[in-house]
Amino acid sequence: MGKTSSRVKDRYNAKAYDEIKVRVFKGDKEKVKAHAENQGESLNGFIKRAIDETMQRDAKKTV
Repeated sequence: MGKTSSRVKDRYNAKAYDEIKVRVFKGDKEKVKAHAENQGESLNGFIKRAIDETMQRDAKKTV
């Protein structure tokens, strides 16, 4: 991939997405990644789903 292409993608990502850094203990990343792959998801997709499902569940508690 060329430098121009990378810069264009970086600019788009900066406009379209926020980033959240998640820190886990050494070795846990591979466990989470393996679980995500077993579910047919990427690591990022799994984390996003976990956040969404938890927020939906928590919202039901407050009703």
